[in-house]
Amino acid sequence: MEHPENDSQYTGLTVNSGVIQPPVVNPYLKRRRKPLPTVPELVEGILKGDITMLSRAVTLVESLAPEHYALAQEVIEKCLPYSGKSRRIGITGVPGAGKSTSIDVFGLHVLKSGGKLAVLAIDPSSERTKGSILGDKTRMEKLSVHPDAFIRPSPSAGSLGGVARKTRETIVLCEAAGFDNIFVETVGVGQSETAVHSMVDFFLLIQIAGAGDELQGIKRGIMEMADGIVINKADGDNIGPAQLAQAQYRSALHLFPPTASGWKPEVLTYSGYYELGIPEIWEMIDRYFDFVKANGYFEIKRNEQARYWMYETINEQLKKHFYDNPEIQRMLAVNEADVLANQRSSFAAASDVLNAYFKR
Repeated sequence: MEHPENDSQYTGLTVNSGVIQPPVVNPYLKRRRKPLPTVPELVEGILKGDITMLSRAVTLVESLAPEHYALAQEVIEKCLPYSGKSRRIGITGVPGAGKSTSIDVFGLHVLKSGGKLAVLAIDPSSERTKGSILGDKTRMEKLSVHPDAFIRPSPSAGSLGGVARKTRETIVLCEAAGFDNIFVETVGVGQSETAVHSMVDFFLLIQIAGAGDELQGIKRGIMEMADGIVINKADGDNIGPAQLAQAQYRSALHLFPPTASGWKPEVLTYSGYYELGIPEIWEMIDRYFDFVKANGYFEIKRNEQARYWMYETINEQLKKHFYDNPEIQRMLAVNEADVLANQRSSFAAASDVLNAYFKR
């Protein structure tokens, strides 16, 4: 019985069954999906700085649909001549170091001098569900409502170092839309940030006090890529530990080989929450850009990055073509069964599949 209180033994007590709950969504509502803009419409909108068109173009870039890929590549090719005029800054650090909060105050400081800022926040994707929260924007309260700022969270989708697969193309679109400052915030896994380093001009590493001594600092390969290290949360009782960490990281940097640019990475302290030490950080970044442009390294690095991403794209397309091939899929299933049954070694099975692929 749904309501035992209605039994005859409970004289004088009756419980009504209630009313049927209406649906959450109006059943008569018909949603109409807007048609995709044409390539000329997208390019014209991007060059005019239309955020809506820019967002739709970025969505096409991130899409896995083949027809969207072709459309996105055509848009990128037409926007390419208008790109390359921004300062690309990668920002990384251990989880909890305050990357998103710091970007909020960093961005407001940069926008005081004019110009436009695009923030590409890379959010980690779950290995189990493949989903992402994409919530970094909630920590950028002031920047998210600024008229000259564009914040785009993107899922890492399993890419190296938490960098979204299409971030490089998104940078091109943002530059064509007139954004002269680009921030790329990484997941901050600590060891594999190579991908973001290969698409930015300046690599900023955010650390916190108590993360390790000089030996721990030396062990972290990410420090070798950093052009600047900043110690966050240098306020209140934490000023002393932050200054100690600053001294330790400076000592660790002396043991690293010279950088290819000739620039000597600096270590500064600041407080993102209280907005202390922000101007000093951007004075350091300004000095870096003046330095690398004066000795020609800026253009050399941009050319090396373009070459890197050409070969990276080739590798990606070869891998996709290999696994999408029906014949290869059939051979993989057969060889996988043999490997799991312990009838063949993994290496022999892989060799047979590859040989069959290249003999086609």
